[in-house]
Amino acid sequence: MGRAEGWGAAQTGRPPMHSPGRPGINQREAKVAFWNRIAEGFASEDAALACGVSQPLGPRWFREAGGMPPIKLAPHSGRYLSFAEREEIALLQVQDFGVREIALRLERSPSTISRELRRNAATRGGTLEYRATVAQWKAERAARRPKTSKLAENERLQTYVQARISGAVMSVSGKPLVGPEVPWKGRRHGRRADRRWGLCWSPEQISRRLQLDFPHDSSMRISHEAIYQALYVQGRGALQRELSACLRTGRALRVPRARTHQSGKAFLTPEVMISQRPAEVADRAVPGHWEGDLIIGLNSSAIGTLVERTTRFTMLLHLPPMAGHGLGARVKNGPALAGHGAEAVRDAIAAKIATLPDHLRKSLTWDQGAEMAQHAQIRIATGVEIYFCDPRSPWQRGTNENTNGLLRQYFPKGTDIGRYLERELDAVAATLNSRPRKTLDWKTPAEAFNKLLPSAQRNRVATTP
Repeated sequence: MGRAEGWGAAQTGRPPMHSPGRPGINQREAKVAFWNRIAEGFASEDAALACGVSQPLGPRWFREAGGMPPIKLAPHSGRYLSFAEREEIALLQVQDFGVREIALRLERSPSTISRELRRNAATRGGTLEYRATVAQWKAERAARRPKTSKLAENERLQTYVQARISGAVMSVSGKPLVGPEVPWKGRRHGRRADRRWGLCWSPEQISRRLQLDFPHDSSMRISHEAIYQALYVQGRGALQRELSACLRTGRALRVPRARTHQSGKAFLTPEVMISQRPAEVADRAVPGHWEGDLIIGLNSSAIGTLVERTTRFTMLLHLPPMAGHGLGARVKNGPALAGHGAEAVRDAIAAKIATLPDHLRKSLTWDQGAEMAQHAQIRIATGVEIYFCDPRSPWQRGTNENTNGLLRQYFPKGTDIGRYLERELDAVAATLNSRPRKTLDWKTPAEAFNKLLPSAQRNRVATTP
């Protein structure tokens, strides 16, 4: 026969707690260490390994919390029993030590130990048995202080916020426009994919606008941070997480600030940044300094562009897709089958630069694209010094940016560049090099570049397509 109803509550002195399943081991210390690593900019997998838990557990913790720490990261104060102390209590009790002896060994009050053994004991088997894992789980559940969010308890405020995040887009005549139907995938929107249409006010815009629309109603106030938490943190009971697709970034998870400050490019060092580039490059007086970039087209097709800073002479790199591109599912961390991976760009640049005389291959300035991860091999093979621009600073290679804009006349955005052959790219480059430039006193780049070549090579520079 089982115990009478209410027996567990009478023995432990607290109402029964319905377990969601098997109690896990204490994870507070591991979670605190995990979120501290996240704050430092670690990836979820790396943060999990750094705090001693399995690698798949990190992304799960990050995803369930919406990218926001669900616990306080302050160190344990020592006021309450820790999991290590509860393990010690369980071991000493099995050895038939009394309450006062356990308290003496743990340097705790006997009443603390007595209360712990009574209130946090396991009652599932009809008896009071003290287990450290169950006791820790019960203590953590009892320590929670659930508080209803402001959006959940104020329906008027919730309606206002939700309407301005996901409200319908109206035509000039006042009719709602549905826009494309976008399924919710729980992750950030893909590149070049449809986005959900809505008013798409930012949380800060909503928070500030409330003060203007309801100047005398203090109940219609909420911070932008509270709106973000309602979107990102599960179980807040206010805003659906799907509404995060209406944010400008479209992120379903918050990205820690430390991650946004990281360049993410392991191949970059201070020695190869543009600040270390010789001063002679800036004034364009000395030829042989180049700027480069990729032009991206449909289906991840791409071509490379090389522009000489003094003469504006342009060379195009043929980067055809590799065998197997687009035929199957993309393999994570697999080869760059699109044709503009680090190895393909390395070989293409080395082949083009090798056609130039030594005095015309001094340096190459590129943006911080991953396609230049093997820049050291390019420097060894060609003797060209390679420098990288600062993040989000395209003006530092303005000649190349301007040339890419001219090339878009031949390769518009949204077209498949991979279908062109190398001879066709050479023809476009020759056409561009034969156009007179104001900055060259209306000479063509080919004419200006031709003067820099030895007599034996001058006839090799095409001036017309």
